[in-house]
Amino acid sequence: MPDMSASASLAMTHLVTLAELDEDKVTPGVLGFIVFAVMALAVWGLMRSMSRHMGKVDFKEAPEPEAETSGRAEPQKG
Repeated sequence: MPDMSASASLAMTHLVTLAELDEDKVTPGVLGFIVFAVMALAVWGLMRSMSRHMGKVDFKEAPEPEAETSGRAEPQKG
């Protein structure tokens, strides 16, 4: 099992070097770009879907059922 402790030691060495970041050189990197690209694609897909659904909506207001049956609107008493 000496190989396992050597790999654990190597992993810890890499983690320590990742923790010691130079504040002047910190960038989002590839992972930041991938996350941003996925979020941009998700927003684009949602906007496309919303556009399709809004195109199906009928915005014409239907007349009230009372006005159709009585023939004319009666003034309200008040």
